[in-house]
Amino acid sequence: MATAKRTTKQPAKTTVKRAAKRTAKKAVQQASRSSAATRARKVSKKTAEKTAEKTARTVTSRKSTARKSAAKRSGRASAGDAIALLKSDHREVEQLFKRFEKAGSGAHRVKGQLVASMIEALSRHAEIEELVFYPAVREQMSRAESDVLEALEEHHVVKVVLRELESMDPAAERFDAKVTVMMEAVRHHVKEEEGELFPKVRRQIDRRELVELGEQLRRAQRVVPTRPHPGAPDTPPGNVVAGAAVAVMDRARTVGKRAVDRVRDEIPSL
Repeated sequence: MATAKRTTKQPAKTTVKRAAKRTAKKAVQQASRSSAATRARKVSKKTAEKTAEKTARTVTSRKSTARKSAAKRSGRASAGDAIALLKSDHREVEQLFKRFEKAGSGAHRVKGQLVASMIEALSRHAEIEELVFYPAVREQMSRAESDVLEALEEHHVVKVVLRELESMDPAAERFDAKVTVMMEAVRHHVKEEEGELFPKVRRQIDRRELVELGEQLRRAQRVVPTRPHPGAPDTPPGNVVAGAAVAVMDRARTVGKRAVDRVRDEIPSL
C-alpha cells in the first residue's frame, strides 16, 4: 500500500516541475521579448533623434547659405551704387578721424601718418565727386544746383587746410588744432550730403544710372589726384584736363615720400 502511494505521488511532482519549468521558460521568453522591444524602442528613439538632428543641421546650413548668398548679392549691388561707394569713403575717413582723436598728445609720428592717410583719402574722394558725381547731379537735377555749389565750396575750404597740413610738422603747436577744424568741416559736409543731397539723388536718379555712376567713380579712383589742389579747377572740363596732369605728379610724389618714410623707419635718427 505504501509503495503504491509513493508511485502515484511521483507523477504529480513531475507534472508540477514541468509546469514550473514551462512557466519559467515563458517568463524568460516574455522578458526577453520585452527587453528586445525596449532595446528596439531605444534604438528607434536614437535613430529618430539623429535623423532630427541631421535634418536640423541641414535646414540651418541651407538658411545660412541663403543668408550668405543674399548678403553677397546685396554687397555686389551696393558696391555698384554710386551713393553706397561715396558713403563707404565717408566711413573710411571717419575711422581715420577717430584713430587720430584717440592718439595721445605726444604721438606725433602716429598722428602724422594718420593725417597723411586722411589727405590721400579725402583728396581722392573730393576729386571723384567733382569729376563724376556732381556733374551728373547738376545735369539731371536742376533743383540740386545750390546743394552742389555749396558742396564744392566746402571741398575747397577742406583742400586749403589739407594743403597746409601737408607741409606742417605734426609736433607743431597748431597741428592738432588745424586737424580738428578740418575734421569738423568734413563731418559737417558728410552730414549734409548723406542727410540731404544723397536722398534727393536716390529719389530722382534711376537705380541703373546710379550703378553706372558707381562704375565711373571706381574707375576715376585709379586716376584722380591724391593730393589737395585748392587752386585747380573743380568742375568740368577744367578739372578733367588739370586732374590728369597733376595725378601723375601726385603719384610720383607719394611713391617718393613712402620710400623716404621707409628709410626713416629703418634709421630712426633721420
